[in-house]
Amino acid sequence: MTTLSPQEVARPRAALPFFLSYGTIPLAFLGAFAGGFWVIALPVYCWYLFSMLDAVTGLNLDDASPDTPEDHLGLYRLLTMAWFPAQFATLCFMLWYVPQAPHLDLGARLGLFFGIGVMTGTIGLPYAHELLHQSPRIERWLGDLLLASVLYSHFRSEHLRVHHIYVGTPRDAVTARYNEGFHRYYARVLRDCPRSAWAAEKAMLARRGRPVWHLSNPFWRYGALQLAMLALALLLGGWAGLGLFLFQAGVAVWQLELTNYVEHYGLTRRYLGDGRYEHVQPRHSWNAAHRATNWLLINLQRHSDHHYKPDRRFPLLQNYPADEAPQLPFGYPMMTFAAMIPPLWRRVMNPRVRAWRKTFYPDITDWHDYNKGRTPLPQGAP
Repeated sequence: MTTLSPQEVARPRAALPFFLSYGTIPLAFLGAFAGGFWVIALPVYCWYLFSMLDAVTGLNLDDASPDTPEDHLGLYRLLTMAWFPAQFATLCFMLWYVPQAPHLDLGARLGLFFGIGVMTGTIGLPYAHELLHQSPRIERWLGDLLLASVLYSHFRSEHLRVHHIYVGTPRDAVTARYNEGFHRYYARVLRDCPRSAWAAEKAMLARRGRPVWHLSNPFWRYGALQLAMLALALLLGGWAGLGLFLFQAGVAVWQLELTNYVEHYGLTRRYLGDGRYEHVQPRHSWNAAHRATNWLLINLQRHSDHHYKPDRRFPLLQNYPADEAPQLPFGYPMMTFAAMIPPLWRRVMNPRVRAWRKTFYPDITDWHDYNKGRTPLPQGAP
């Protein structure tokens, strides 16, 4: 393992591999213009090509110096900030062009917008996640716009006000429980997360002495941005365009929640009594050091360090060894494929969860309440 100096981090050749995510843009246009096999090029690129590249390129255990100054990260910031304009322009063109393209039948249109949803979910939502954690207002706005483009704006509140505070406890809906299949998990988070985000914002407003209908409630912004996206889809593509827009949004959300499912499956924080839980540790996130998929997902798989330093920019996220944080056997694309088949997922991951428990919590012999999410809610949880 090598620590890269700030000067090495700032070199363009260190940042350029992360721009591979932009390869999805020309593939979207190729699918729209050429039709045929090319309409499924986006999922092939995001899922299969990068999984094969992982097998070739192996693991990346090198770390950038966490003391790298902000002014050395300009190219990385450009990467994340330029994504929304690129995705938005692509989505708008597709909404206008695809419904009227005579060479694309219904199957081809759905296949193409399935791929668009893979792009907006696999690429766009990790970019939104990165942007929402940064301080500059322009970056947070770009994150909000990316979330609105898949009709999932409440994710900002849920992620910042709930997930990062209560991960590994029953208060966090997106901490997947041991033995909970993805399909059951997915229905649960779609039901629970919007109202959880609302409750968190309501509690924040109450602490400031404001009613829930106060204009500072971000749900007003969420609703306005999402309505604007729906109106734009209808304007550009008519009812067919609106349907395709909704379809890609559904695919993107499915991609996001598959990732959430993988990131913390079965990993719980120790309950200390009186509504208290241990502090979040690196061991409470699954990690993957696979080089190629970390290029594609801008180091999202270095998830333990993200929870340790949520505002740390993606090129500076650190690796953790297996004795500090649990490691996935493959990158996220292959792991999310396994998650779609619950018996396969349990076969791969349940032994790893049991080994994690023996390593970090050998004194806990009864995991029933942890498995069912029935330990008490954390103190003060909204």
